[in-house]
Order: sequence, then C-alpha cells, then structure tokens
Amino acid sequence: MAIAQSTLAEALADPALHGALGHLRRGIEKESLRVAPDGTLARTPHPRALGSPLTHPSITTDFSEAQVELITGVSESIEASLAQLEEVHAWVYRGIGDEILWAASMPCVLQGDDNIPVGRYGTSNVGMAKTVYRRGLGHRYGRLMQTISGIHYNFSVPEAFWTWLAQREGWRGDLQELASARYFDLIRNFRRQSWLLFYLFGASPAVCRSFLAGREHGLVPFDEGTLHLPWATSLRMGGLGYQSDAQANLKVSYNGLASYARTLEGALTQPYPPYEAMGLERDGEFIQLSTSLLQIENEFYGTIRPKRSIHPGERPLHALGERGVEYVEVRCMDLNPFLPLGIDSETIRFLDVFLIHCLLAESPPDFPEEIEAMQRNRTRIVEEGRRPGLELEDQPGVLRPLDGWASEILDGCARTAEAIDAAQGGHAARDSVAVQRARIADAALTPSAQILQAMRDEGVPFFRFAMDRSLAHAERFRGHALDEATVARLQAQVEHSLAEQARIEAEDQVDFATYRLEYIEQPLLPVTTS
Repeated sequence: MAIAQSTLAEALADPALHGALGHLRRGIEKESLRVAPDGTLARTPHPRALGSPLTHPSITTDFSEAQVELITGVSESIEASLAQLEEVHAWVYRGIGDEILWAASMPCVLQGDDNIPVGRYGTSNVGMAKTVYRRGLGHRYGRLMQTISGIHYNFSVPEAFWTWLAQREGWRGDLQELASARYFDLIRNFRRQSWLLFYLFGASPAVCRSFLAGREHGLVPFDEGTLHLPWATSLRMGGLGYQSDAQANLKVSYNGLASYARTLEGALTQPYPPYEAMGLERDGEFIQLSTSLLQIENEFYGTIRPKRSIHPGERPLHALGERGVEYVEVRCMDLNPFLPLGIDSETIRFLDVFLIHCLLAESPPDFPEEIEAMQRNRTRIVEEGRRPGLELEDQPGVLRPLDGWASEILDGCARTAEAIDAAQGGHAARDSVAVQRARIADAALTPSAQILQAMRDEGVPFFRFAMDRSLAHAERFRGHALDEATVARLQAQVEHSLAEQARIEAEDQVDFATYRLEYIEQPLLPVTTS
C-alpha cells in the first residue's frame, strides 16, 4: 500500500530517497498524422526515406500508414529527451516532402473510413500481424477513431529507489516483486486522480464537423466547421475518442499483477459473439487476429498501462508475468498544438512529480463501485471540466468541488516536488506545480480554454486553427539544421532498419496462418508475481 501518510513527510526528507530521485527515467512516444498541403490526410505510403516502420528505433507508424509515431530512447535527462524528439522531427521533415505533421490530437478532413489506410509493415509474419491487428481495430471500432493522436509517456524509477524502499519497509524478497506491486500502487492512484491531468493538459475541446459526419454526438456548434463543448477539456479521452462499448463491461482489477492478468485473460482468450460473427477472413485475407474481445493486450484502452520490454513474438502479458513490471505508460496526454513537440519540459516535470506522488502515497485496493465512479469523473472532466463549481466523486456517490480536491492533490505534489528538487537541484519541479495551481485558480490558463479563445480571437474554425499551428511548426523543423555527423547517423539508422526488415522477412519458416495461431495460443498465465 505504498507509504503510510503519517510517515510520508519523513520519507520525502530522506537523503537516500533523493539519490534515487535524481535518476528518474523517461521516454516519449508522439503520434502525428501526415497531411497534404491542403490539410487532407496524406495518401502516400510511409516514406522509405524514414526507414522501416517495423524495425526503426525512433520512427514508426501507429494505426494508419499516415500516422507517424516518433519515439525517444530512455533517458534520465528531460532536456536530452526533448532534444532527441526535436532532432527526429527535423529528420522526418527532410523525408516527407511538402507534407506536414498535424499539430492537434483531433484530426480533420478524413473523408471517411475508406480513405484511411492502415499501417503496412512488410511481408514478414510479424509485420503482417501488425497490419491484421490494425484491420481488426478498423472493423471493430472504425478507422476514424484510430486516427486520433496523442503522446505516451513512459516512466520508471531506478533500482536504487527499490533498494531504498526495501530497506525502509524491511522487505526481504526479490526487488522485482516489490517493484511490480508498487507500480500497481502507482497505477491505482493514477486512475483515481488522472482526471486532474485531463483538466490541466487536455487540448481537444473542439473537433471538425467532418470527424463526426453521420455519428451521433452531444456537441454544439462553435462555427460552421466546428463542433465543441463550451467547458470541455479532452474530447479525445471521452466518448468520441478512445472508448469502446464492447470493453465497457470489462472490469480490470489493478490490485496486483496476478489479478490484472486474470481479469484480462478471459477477454484475450474467449470468443466474443459480435467479433466471432465478423469471422477471421474475408476475400482471402485476415481481417482480425482473433475473435476474442481483445485481439492482443494493447487493444485494451486505458489511461495508464503496466509495461515490460518483450522478446520477439512474446505476448506482453506473458512478459509481465515472467519478469514483472518494468515501467508504466501514461496514455492520456493530448498533443498541445501550441507546442512544436506537443509537449514541453514543464509538462514533463509535472508528470514526474505527479507519478512519484502516486507511487509514494497510500493506495488502497480498488473495487467495482470505485471503478465506476472513476469513469463518471472521467466523463464529467472531459465534457465540462472547466465549468465553474464542477463536483467530482472522491468516493462512490460522494461529491466534492473539483478545485478543493485538485488543491489537495497539488499540496501532495508540492511536497514531492521539494524532494525531487533536492535530488536534481534548482526549483523546476516546484515551479511546475505552481503553474498547475494557477490553472486551477483560473481555467482560462488551461490549453483547452486557450484553444477556444484563440479560435475566437482569430475568427477561425478548428481546422484553420490547427492548420496554422501545423504550418508554423513545420517551418521551424524545416529550418532546423542537422550537421553532417547527425545526418550520417540518422541515415545509417534508416538503412539498418530496411536491412533488418529484409532479414526478418527472409527468415520466416511458417506461413502467416500458422504464425497467427501459434501467437494467439501462447500461454498467458500462470502469473506467479503478485
């Protein structure tokens, strides 16, 4: 249950903890749509100049062939992570011609599902599995939803942290077991309090009418080309975005690795009648990997995931069960269209503070009624998070004002920030908390409010607002000079990735039907880690 509240202040003041907090590790995955100069979705294949999306370490695609995903390495330095993300943006712009990376999470001018190509990863079995999985997503949820883009933030603490915690708690077991249990503590607290991140960083209060053509919705007109909700924060994280009616009744427990795995197992192994009715193949090609509720673990939508690096061909749940939780992946961050990279150092510093706060604070087990209350909070904050006087449930059925609860969370974050600043020097962590306090006091300072205000001030629809920011960011990255050594290094990555894809394709020993069956039927359990 993490650290008791009565001793948390003492723990935060421990110099041994500060030594560990100086080495937090992070990685960033940023999705962006490639669009043509007129703002329509690019119809071109993933450029060969960017390498193979199957094997390149920094440049791949997400759902669509036109949805670039840019990935940093793991780093203890926020500045280094952002510098790498800046560099890879500059490199991508050298390879996409006159196309532009869309700056917002919500897309525009998609012209229907049939005009959204799914990602292609070559002819190897592993590459075909990635494509077929995406076909399945398209058939199950529609391709439009899958083109929504965001930022995933991968976070972990160093082994020194677990050594410190084990000594403090008198833990005599394996450190990985301790880490897995405590990462689930973090996840439960994150799920309880992540509504605060939607409010502070949500940047999708409006959408193009074209995105909702033919769909039911409760949005109201902003202008002729835009729909919105006046107090919305992150429509991307609500019913228009990463939601699934089929998954609505899937009550996943986060009370430990074993319970998490057990509650996912059925969804991964048991046929789900509507998907069974679709069948596995159509017109001679596979249209989904399986007929279960979830084709693979990544299909389960969540604001945060426990993660473990996997071996080639290994199921993620199996990797977690065998080797425990390695890091967490935060999945609820919108692209901030005002920022060239979609995220900045101040946001990252607060994410670090918030995640350590969630890790160290008491974290009782979750239960079904609380999980339902969390979902109600999510809907309220997404649709009307900036509405004055909004109340949320900090216990099932018990409402309290958003601003009071937010201030309480930020008080805890401020104490955590002091410990991080003691470890890293300066006062950047405390400053990041102060910025968020100001946003609680004045909702006009939030990105969602600023987007709507900019559209009003400029007299433009959402499409024009997002297009103008996309063009400005494109000009910046095209003007980013790369020296000869950097160009040589990045070109070598491209060539190596293409060669690696060819090697994988040449080494396949079975046909795809056999490969798919062997992959799907891998054992997911037992999971011995609790």
